[in-house]
Amino acid sequence: MAKIRAAITGVQGYVPDYVLTNAELETMVETSDEWITSRTGIKERRILKGEGQGTSVMASEAARKLLEKTNTNPEDIELIVCATVTPDMVFPATANLVSDSIGATNAFSFDVSAACSGFIYALTVGAKFIESGTHKKVMVIGADKMSSIIDYTDRTTCIIFGDGAGAVLLEPTTEEVGIMDAIHKADGSGAEFLKMKAGGSRYPASIETVQAREHFARQDGATVFKFAVTNMADYAAKIMERNDLKSEDISWLVAHQANKRIIDATANRMGINDDKVMMNIERYGNTTAATIPLLLWDYEKQLHKGDNLILAAFGGGFTWGAMYVKWAYDSE
Repeated sequence: MAKIRAAITGVQGYVPDYVLTNAELETMVETSDEWITSRTGIKERRILKGEGQGTSVMASEAARKLLEKTNTNPEDIELIVCATVTPDMVFPATANLVSDSIGATNAFSFDVSAACSGFIYALTVGAKFIESGTHKKVMVIGADKMSSIIDYTDRTTCIIFGDGAGAVLLEPTTEEVGIMDAIHKADGSGAEFLKMKAGGSRYPASIETVQAREHFARQDGATVFKFAVTNMADYAAKIMERNDLKSEDISWLVAHQANKRIIDATANRMGINDDKVMMNIERYGNTTAATIPLLLWDYEKQLHKGDNLILAAFGGGFTWGAMYVKWAYDSE
């Protein structure tokens, strides 16, 4: 019997209309366009505005447009996995809200919380349901409204993050395409260097936690940068070695858009040129779990059936990993 693999059969993204430029940030915090661009590669990022607008709004838009694009009936979706660290609420899951919004009445749904590695973690989870033979149509979403947990007086974080969402459809195939392999890692000792202290069960919301500004994401930039460069690059190389892939075999590096210098270091470790590196950090910044699906959406028309893609990410937790995907279709 032929091996069943999970193939990505469609991809769609969504970013809000509001553009927060480096020039506007200069009026909010002590920084400059040159300082931001030289250190991160970011020129602008998108921000979701409006009262009561949560991550599910963006995730639902990406999901709805994906259904239309792939001519898929929402009632045929059997599972929705949403990677996010900015859920609309502690519960229910953002994936539950998306299911209701798009009419996926036959799907069960849940969230995955792994920060910037969330999408590749969720993609592996979704792929396993396909590979088991129990599910035929699985939607995996990466979405974050980082502006909701960013302190716009903190230069170490406010220049980096933006809002956005991306979604893919997974379906079974017996061809030599799809999710081929993945390696995931985590190290909880990294929590101290990249976290949001309050809002969970350890430090529930109180007047004191709000006044201490503990409901915002904080990071030790130098430590995070060091860990990210080492682990994202090393594991991208490991997944290549494990699958006997040489640099010339790789069509694209699809790296989490945290910092251009980290992406460049990963490409160098893999031995691939800039023309094989997907990049949109200059327009969207770091959208956490949404960066990788947004890259696939932006570059979809340049992808061809059989292309070898290496997906790599590093996030708070610490979490990190890499995935080998063989693209399953030619775009129109």
